[in-house]
Amino acid sequence: MKRTAKPLPADPGAPWPRLSDDAAAEIYLFIEYVLRLFEDRYGSQLGRFYESMSRDNLLDSQLNLELDDPPF
Repeated sequence: MKRTAKPLPADPGAPWPRLSDDAAAEIYLFIEYVLRLFEDRYGSQLGRFYESMSRDNLLDSQLNLELDDPPF
């Protein structure tokens, strides 16, 4: 059985124009290219940021655990 993609709900704040398949593909490829350039330039900084965020969140959550308090 072939699945069909469900259309995204319309956002009333941003009216998006209809695009041809070719135009949509070209825009997608451009955005992907820019994202790769951005990741190449700032990837290590982003990695450090998210690593520190996750480490801090894990440490904070472990420090606040009550042993007698059930999780739910």
